[in-house]
Amino acid sequence: MHTHHFDDDTQPAALDTAAATGAGQALHAYAALTPDVVLDALADVGLMGDGRMNPLASYENRVYQVWLDDGRKVVAKFYRPGRWSDDQIAEEHAFSQQLVDAEVPVVAPLVLNGTSLHHHAGFSFSVSPWRGGRQPDLDDWDVLEWTGRFLARIHTVGAAQPFVSRPAINVHDFGLEPHDWLMRHQAIAPSQRNAWSDACLRAIGKIRHIMDPGNATGHFAAGPCQTLRLHGDCHPGNVLWVPPDEAGGGPHFVDLDDARTGPAVQDMWMLLSGNRAQQAAQLSTLIEGYEQFRPFDRRELVLIEPLRTLRLIHYSAWLARRFDDPIFPIHFPWFGSDAYWQEQTQLLHAQVEAMDEAPLYV
Repeated sequence: MHTHHFDDDTQPAALDTAAATGAGQALHAYAALTPDVVLDALADVGLMGDGRMNPLASYENRVYQVWLDDGRKVVAKFYRPGRWSDDQIAEEHAFSQQLVDAEVPVVAPLVLNGTSLHHHAGFSFSVSPWRGGRQPDLDDWDVLEWTGRFLARIHTVGAAQPFVSRPAINVHDFGLEPHDWLMRHQAIAPSQRNAWSDACLRAIGKIRHIMDPGNATGHFAAGPCQTLRLHGDCHPGNVLWVPPDEAGGGPHFVDLDDARTGPAVQDMWMLLSGNRAQQAAQLSTLIEGYEQFRPFDRRELVLIEPLRTLRLIHYSAWLARRFDDPIFPIHFPWFGSDAYWQEQTQLLHAQVEAMDEAPLYV
């Protein structure tokens, strides 16, 4: 199975834009985002680069580590045009700042000229302080428990008020709409089209039964659960770990680009790996840390496999929608093949079986 990471703004990456030239490059919005445009955008907000910049591994947006002439390093993030509205980005920034104000270790965008969201040459962008770190060792129980405490502190702030403009994680946006888009745009290999669609719709039916509050008395149904503002894409690559003996030690996030409304367990399940027993032990440790700051509703455990399934469906449509971006064919050359869609069909069948099993118990 391919490793599926939506975004990782923490590690330097060889995103060779020169290699991405060719058919489609001139048609894509990011073709206009040259190094000069990046430096001019920073100059517009009073930050003078010394000419050095390093692209970071972010497929959804374009993110650069930039050295300033005063010796500082900042991270400039240019949002993918058409993905989020200014109001939705502003909500992300406000959430980040609320977390900082609550002394939760999150790197919030800098406020420059009175605002954290800026515009230049048709792009929306933000600038954040550069922060180092590495991926956490989630095989270390102390790290897992610390991460659980960290998530609880994020969720305490997240529960204080709702998002108004940012959408929620739901069956329609992450399941039905991606399915329908892929079918309508004939994005699925013809030999796998019907098999994938049948497996996908069967999985969506299971998800609806579990997640629909009207099915609260049904087989392994969640019933009504609290929803709150989340990180939304909490896989290990999106958590930076700083050793405890260093300043700012522990886990922190540098980006809330995928922040949405949803159940608390959405920010837990992507941190789990291994077989069922290993995942149960990891989850128990996460929740042990979490409940030092905030109670966790065990009914949400039944949502883990439905949320995992929705991510699979959404991920395929995300790749298909982005394939006009020249970076995507370079970094995801396996996407769209018969083998890819056959694998996705098999994964969806496996997820249907997983949703028929009792949820993880801790």
